[in-house]
Amino acid sequence: MSSKYEVVIGLEVHVQMTTKTKIFCGCSTEFGAEPNSHTCPVCLGLPGALPVLNKQAVEYAIRTGVATGCQIAPKSVFDRKNYFYPDLPKGYQISQFGLPICEHGHLDIETEQGGKKRVGITRIHMEEDAGKSMHGDRPGTESYSFVDLNRACTPLVEVVSEPEMSSAEEAVAYMKALHQIVVYLGVCDGNMDQGSFRCDANVSVRPWGQKELGTRAELKNINSFRFVKQAIEYEVERQIDLIEDGGKVVQETRLYDSVKGTTRSMRGKEEAHDYRYFPDPDLVPLVVSEDWVARVKSELPELPQAKRLRFAEQLGLSEYDADVLSSERALAEYFDALVALHNEPKICANWIMGEILGALKEKGQGIESCPVSPERLAGMLARIKDGTISGKIAKTVFQHLWESEKSADAIIEEQGLKQVTDTGAIEAIIDEIVAANMDQVEQFRAGKDKVLGFFVGQVMKASKGKANPGAVNKLLMQKLKG
Repeated sequence: MSSKYEVVIGLEVHVQMTTKTKIFCGCSTEFGAEPNSHTCPVCLGLPGALPVLNKQAVEYAIRTGVATGCQIAPKSVFDRKNYFYPDLPKGYQISQFGLPICEHGHLDIETEQGGKKRVGITRIHMEEDAGKSMHGDRPGTESYSFVDLNRACTPLVEVVSEPEMSSAEEAVAYMKALHQIVVYLGVCDGNMDQGSFRCDANVSVRPWGQKELGTRAELKNINSFRFVKQAIEYEVERQIDLIEDGGKVVQETRLYDSVKGTTRSMRGKEEAHDYRYFPDPDLVPLVVSEDWVARVKSELPELPQAKRLRFAEQLGLSEYDADVLSSERALAEYFDALVALHNEPKICANWIMGEILGALKEKGQGIESCPVSPERLAGMLARIKDGTISGKIAKTVFQHLWESEKSADAIIEEQGLKQVTDTGAIEAIIDEIVAANMDQVEQFRAGKDKVLGFFVGQVMKASKGKANPGAVNKLLMQKLKG
């Protein structure tokens, strides 16, 4: 990438809300139903059908605005955005233009190259989604197009950033931060494969020092973090090469081809006046009271950034551990529950990040599917702490916890897994092993300290892993030194 140019990026992120019904009618928003089965006169745009606003969608929009530091408008208005597309049955989209519900917020991001940065959020507005066009219902029929209107009228919030990101890395960090927040809030399921969270990226370049923004291209409907990064990087190179060759960047909408790794022109970019916005006469202005906003604020969960800080600063975890454990709300809540029962945060973090997440990853499951409750895991950690079992034996206990519903105490008792702490019994084992390995004894006494590991291993093997490691080491040192 040429160092002569500054990259300027702004994102418009479409967040599909998790309401059970659509934004202006009672049709289900469930994904994967038979085409056109979740439709009614309202979302089909039939004459005379009137929209009725979904209150839960408004609640989610307020929640998103509050969590991103936005001002919540006491009055907002729905507009008609007029354009023709086969999957837009009314011939217009109900959106918010002049008076959105949320404005002037921000997101804090951090990247390896750019460090910490605050990205402004211009606005968050509500709107309905369009339907879905499909080209060919089976291989060999690409010349036929079909429209599924199940998605039409599905509630969205569109989060529009300021053009303040200067690299693809920052754009991805911004998207990930927003994705994490809306999933934490329960506003969105975050499923990018199903289009629940996708973005349009506005990308331009300009010579360093130039105040005026360059001509931008809008990259439409990108639904993965990896594709966002690839699309932006390609588009930046394309624009710079075009300028360097004496050409001119034109304002347009482009599509990203993930197979070829390129962007291609889709259509000329429309301006606001092209859509002929005007207030929707079927929907009254939306009034949001101060009490409503105050209630939403009071019910907001602890957000990811606050959790990371608390885990690191108050519980003493490393930044890496704090980042992993706060990555999902359910995972963070599991960790908090475990620490409340066993107040050793680092040990709790190690077991969750090691054994718990490892076992879940192997099965392709999330923390919600974990069969070991914080209470049962805490019971096992208590037995390590009081010396009933060793850390090594705990691995066996954990396996039984995972495969049964029994408590750690019951498993330890049934399986005979208690540590041997009787020094007399341990000493007898050591005497036998020392007597059988005099060559190694002489090596140790000659200064080869690594031989100690051999003896520890032999003792643990003979005791089937039950001998107390501390006692083993202490007694071995006494016996070997003679």
